[in-house]
Amino acid sequence: MAAAATTNQANNPQSCTNPTKFDFLNDLRSKYPHQPVFLQAVEEMALSIEPLFSDPVNGNFYKKAFLYLTEPERTISFHVPWMDDQGVQHVNRGWRVEFSSALGPYKGGLRFHPTVDDGILKFLGFEQIFKNSLTGLPLGGGKGGSDFNPKGKSEGEIRRFCESFMTELCRYIDASTDVPAGDIGVGGREIGYMYGTYKRLANKHGEGVLTGKSPLFGGIHLRPEATGFGTVYMAQHAIEDKLKRSLEGTRCAVSGSGNVAQFASKMLIQLGAKVVCVSDSNGVLVFEGGMTNSDLEQIILAKTVERARLSALETRVSGKYIPDHSPWTLPTLNVDFAFPCATQNEIDGKGANLLIQKGAMGVFEGANLPVTTEGQEVLRAHRDVLYIPGKAANAGGVGVSGLEMSQNASRTYWKREKVDAMLKDMMAGIYQQMKDNAGEDGTLEEGCNRAGFLKVAQALKELGW
Repeated sequence: MAAAATTNQANNPQSCTNPTKFDFLNDLRSKYPHQPVFLQAVEEMALSIEPLFSDPVNGNFYKKAFLYLTEPERTISFHVPWMDDQGVQHVNRGWRVEFSSALGPYKGGLRFHPTVDDGILKFLGFEQIFKNSLTGLPLGGGKGGSDFNPKGKSEGEIRRFCESFMTELCRYIDASTDVPAGDIGVGGREIGYMYGTYKRLANKHGEGVLTGKSPLFGGIHLRPEATGFGTVYMAQHAIEDKLKRSLEGTRCAVSGSGNVAQFASKMLIQLGAKVVCVSDSNGVLVFEGGMTNSDLEQIILAKTVERARLSALETRVSGKYIPDHSPWTLPTLNVDFAFPCATQNEIDGKGANLLIQKGAMGVFEGANLPVTTEGQEVLRAHRDVLYIPGKAANAGGVGVSGLEMSQNASRTYWKREKVDAMLKDMMAGIYQQMKDNAGEDGTLEEGCNRAGFLKVAQALKELGW
């Protein structure tokens, strides 16, 4: 199964590291050979900022700062006991990886998925440091979650799990220390259950201790849409600037069918693009003539209310369901722009080559690290293809989370139009940072990683590290 293979590939050490490059990372490699995706994220970052390590004045400092940032400041692990509807007791593992507080309180989502472990959360937390740096907001980097699988669980089981998870997590979070949000498996429902538990335990309300809350109790408008919308806003900037064209009429492949994929698709349709597919771990829903708004409504209903698979939708939408594939394994699906919004390592070398053969002009990462090392090498070899990593492309989500923290701190409430304008401005600012740091000869990928790292490194220096 091509789509299902992405999760297995995400844990395949053979596709993640290059032991012959960056000798100063050898100690890290020897400590964490069991965390290949984390090492992949570290080496991808190191490759982009490699020229900084050779700087005659600050090169040694940059190496030391980079190594410092590869170790979390704190890792918290705990068990999460909960009871199912039959009265049977279960225990899952929970973590919070507090990676860097150089720029501000730890900030990053909570992921509930059976593949979650400390290595996956270290990869996500490491990426989060530089993503948050690019937003221009005072946010550090962190990530957390559990190996709990919400699929197939009842409403009551999910509520009891969230209450148990927050009963332990509440010891470590605070608006000035660590502010979690949602991620895969954690949406508005789960955030609501956890915030309700925190409020009862702490006897506090109105604090920005969790983001992604409902606007009814301190949440911000546009937070559910922000990651997907922001990814498309970023693509729009790059396409108009580098290719001198618009998204209108282009064929855009979107992977995944969760929050990010849904709202990326919605914005693409609004801008006149043709969304030719979405996917889940079992297959692809292909819309050869482009997804309609009615199609998207059915997908959102299936995923957020019915908790159904895409295979159940074929009679309700205009698309055709193709099992056992991902958008990146379909040889006959023509694609102008790719928006991988599912999970890490979903586009491998073969998938990237297939996109190139089809004439794809850009890849914009709605997910975190969705392109394998081999896939990245293919994209870098074709410098005419736009490639914007998730640190920049999907930073709109955490950016609006940061705005939610500001809204909570000021005890105010912002209208949807204001938040959307702030999101657009933020994505424009991130794009400009990438361009400025790429210089004349660099790529947007290199500019993204350099801009994110340099800000954190300078903060470490000024803080007396």
